[in-house]
Amino acid sequence: MNQNLAHLAGKRIALVRAGWHRDIVERGCDGFLAEWERLGHARESVDTFEVPGSLELPLHAKLLAKTGRYAALVAAGFVVDGGIYRHEFVAAAVIEGLVSVSLESEVPVLSMVLTPQRFHEHDDHASFFAAHMVKKGAEAAVACARTLQSLHAVGALAPPEAA
Repeated sequence: MNQNLAHLAGKRIALVRAGWHRDIVERGCDGFLAEWERLGHARESVDTFEVPGSLELPLHAKLLAKTGRYAALVAAGFVVDGGIYRHEFVAAAVIEGLVSVSLESEVPVLSMVLTPQRFHEHDDHASFFAAHMVKKGAEAAVACARTLQSLHAVGALAPPEAA
């Protein structure tokens, strides 16, 4: 194992994705996993969960954080104006919820939740945002690794729970 990764031995990451716009969100998850592996971490160290939509991400993240099994959580979603809720309301609720989980649980919660101002159900927008989610996923993997490295450096990364 790479010496820079030794502090992550036995640590797991939870990746929680929203099922709404699954085709776009999954691209972000693919980007995360590919970059996580490129950074030298085992793809198998990431447990993936799916919830119906982005509003369900914070609660699922909170319950996963409470298990003590995860060094970090990553939430992936795609919040657009669907005509029922204003997407600004949903986006704010989701992000505030994820930040609250992180602060309350002291488990890092990273966001891969995209909230485009304009999205139309046509190939151009779907292709653009799917490609952007791959980039967002890779950025989240780097942020996750750096966050865990930083927490380890200050002595705040707890040992893994006994199975």
